[in-house]
Amino acid sequence: MRIILMTTLALAACSNEANHLGNPLLLPVSGLSTAIGNAAYNERRGRVEVIVKSNYPAILRDLNAGGGPVLTDAMNAAEVPEADRPTRIIQLQSDIGLYAQNPGALVVALMVYGG
Repeated sequence: MRIILMTTLALAACSNEANHLGNPLLLPVSGLSTAIGNAAYNERRGRVEVIVKSNYPAILRDLNAGGGPVLTDAMNAAEVPEADRPTRIIQLQSDIGLYAQNPGALVVALMVYGG
């Protein structure tokens, strides 16, 4: 009887209605997938940050020139889609004043463009 009651209560907590937690029975799986996704993102961001900060003058030159090998390496690491790159370079060039003073802002922009 107790098992039936507990099962009924657990299933009653599950609904098809939108909520911020999702299905409570899937929380362990959601937590694990979130942790894996965060680890992958942090590893990718670390690669982008190393490229940008260790080649900062060269990446600024590439950006001013409309492209180049270091900027390409950074965009590859950030996983910016190749079809989007010409547009993204123009956007980065329009904010060059910010990026010339703040390499962290350039890292963030590349990560946003990479998705």
